[in-house]
Amino acid sequence: MVKTEYLEKAQVLIEALPYIQRFNRKIIVVKYGGSAMVDENLKRQVIQDVVLLKLVGFKPIIVHGGGKEISRWVGKVGMEPRFVNGLRVTDKDTMEVAEMVLGKVNKELVTLVESLGVKAVGISGKDGALLNVEKKYSNGEDIGYVGNVTSVNPKIIEDLLEKDFLPIICPIGLDKNFDTYNINADDAACAIAKAVHAEKLAFLTDIEGVYLDPNDPSTLLSKLFVKEAKELIDNGNVGGGMIPKLQNCIDAILVTLYFFFVRYPRSLARVSGLQEI
Repeated sequence: MVKTEYLEKAQVLIEALPYIQRFNRKIIVVKYGGSAMVDENLKRQVIQDVVLLKLVGFKPIIVHGGGKEISRWVGKVGMEPRFVNGLRVTDKDTMEVAEMVLGKVNKELVTLVESLGVKAVGISGKDGALLNVEKKYSNGEDIGYVGNVTSVNPKIIEDLLEKDFLPIICPIGLDKNFDTYNINADDAACAIAKAVHAEKLAFLTDIEGVYLDPNDPSTLLSKLFVKEAKELIDNGNVGGGMIPKLQNCIDAILVTLYFFFVRYPRSLARVSGLQEI
């Protein structure tokens, strides 16, 4: 007699078949950051979901941050992290720490993916001239070595995907003088998704979404038009790390890139199309 648990698993796979067929060989860019990078259980769940997407036919690309880990290491060496409009102020010393920490995080993710039986390669935006940047200002204020992506050379990503590797990218880029810049991971993910013509762009986050009033959970918005989103940014109703997320959502819509937010412990595999919500 067949066990009920096996029948249930078989049913899930049967229901997922139309989605597997629809998205077979399609590219999905996953921006990974926030608390899901700090909590080891959440980290493993995220990577398991990405590996599942790979195994059922997606071509996932991970673009990761590491802001909380960078802040921790900046504090360890006696520096005080400072943010302007949700963006880290990055002097030369902070840039060195950020690159070191992001490299460490990158290889930890590669190791985790490899342990689950999928081939992965970790790179930064420096490799293959992937991410080219110019100095970024925040409302006219100099925030140091923070870069704005000017162009993406996706050749190295395309080569890795063709060879069946899962690319894992940390958001470091070079300007025309070959100076190193930190890039907001949301910005990097959006630019990469557009350059590789991704089918989907997923932002992993540890918050519910956009609130009209951040102190009132009942003001969570279930629907937001581009015009309204721009007004929220211009009027200062949203702040911190939500600003680049919202701006990149606007950019994604303008190039008809499908994007969505995933707040863990919800399943990335579930909301990316493998199962109906």
